[in-house]
Amino acid sequence: MASVCFYFQIHQPFRIRRYSVFDEDPFYFNNEENRAVCEKVAEKCYRPATRTILDLVQRHEGRFRVAYSLTGTVLEQFELWAPDVLEMFQELAASGCCEFLGETSHHSLAYLFSREEFAEQVAMHDEQIKRYFNQKPKVFRNTELTYNNDLAAHIGSLGRYDAILCEGADRLLGYRSPNYVYVPPGTQGDLGHARVKLLLKNYRLSDDIAFRFSDRNWPEWPLTAERFARWVNQINGDGYLCNLFMDYETLGEHQWEDTGIFEFLDVLPEKIFDVNPGENDFCTPSDAVARYEPVGEYDVPHTISWADTERDLSAWLGNAMQENAAAELYRLEKPVKARHAAGDDYILEDWRKLTTSDHLYYMCTKWWADGDVHKYFSPYDSPYDAYINFMNVLDNIRVRAGV
Repeated sequence: MASVCFYFQIHQPFRIRRYSVFDEDPFYFNNEENRAVCEKVAEKCYRPATRTILDLVQRHEGRFRVAYSLTGTVLEQFELWAPDVLEMFQELAASGCCEFLGETSHHSLAYLFSREEFAEQVAMHDEQIKRYFNQKPKVFRNTELTYNNDLAAHIGSLGRYDAILCEGADRLLGYRSPNYVYVPPGTQGDLGHARVKLLLKNYRLSDDIAFRFSDRNWPEWPLTAERFARWVNQINGDGYLCNLFMDYETLGEHQWEDTGIFEFLDVLPEKIFDVNPGENDFCTPSDAVARYEPVGEYDVPHTISWADTERDLSAWLGNAMQENAAAELYRLEKPVKARHAAGDDYILEDWRKLTTSDHLYYMCTKWWADGDVHKYFSPYDSPYDAYINFMNVLDNIRVRAGV
């Protein structure tokens, strides 16, 4: 049996407007641009992709199952500018075939800098998922799949989550396959006792869809659902899980509609079912950890992520600008919270929107295999412009906080 676990990340940041050193007003975010991007991606991806997913759930009478993580910032934007998209996700939630995962509310790297802020953002996000979708998250994914052993121990200590999603990195797996359930290192109890379980991304098959699908230089182009289903079926005998983790924007935004991505998605479930009748299926992360026992430990002493070829933190903390910006940002946490408690109703949420990891990502100076990806997502002309703009906003926050 090969169980396909489809997980999609959905996120939009609140992008900062051009903010000079001479600006003094506390209005930092370019909501004209934020609305335009949200509406554009809703039209190209969120609406057609979610309609397709809803149809697959209904057509296959519950056998097709899927999972999402929606950040608090994208949920806020849906409420403001695309409420019909939010309603479609609520319809999916009501189907019983869709699981919503927990993460930080503001898609931040708070775990690396402030356990207090991390705990507050995770709790906020849990409340948002309960409010919008009437679900209590049982599986956790940290921002950009950033993960290490310490995070696993911390999440396990909370007692609220059964599993964590993370990258299946070759350098850590060695000869082993990502197509099993694992656990973090530990010395107490049985293999899975009292420890959260780990679901590892199969990055090869995930990236075949997310990055290579429309690449005409790829030897496997054009990728058909029949061929992909055969690749999934080959997992039988060397695993039982095919964890396909990717950004939702893969569907229609990164891989445009004219590539055939929606047609591929529309027929993929039936091809998965047909290639090995009665054996292959779809599951949510919670289904997977309830169904399958862990086979071993996945030891991650240093932080990994799902970003770029290095799959580390270098996309966000790979140069001096990024390190300085992050340090100055979190140095303001206590003054900001004190000022908020003293009566500034907006300063804390403004600061939290600045913790969104995208702002650090825009400062990345890696211009090799991953350079085009970074340029695609950035609203700035250069990483240096991103850094200067961000620091100008931080200076204003600092004045508001009385530092």
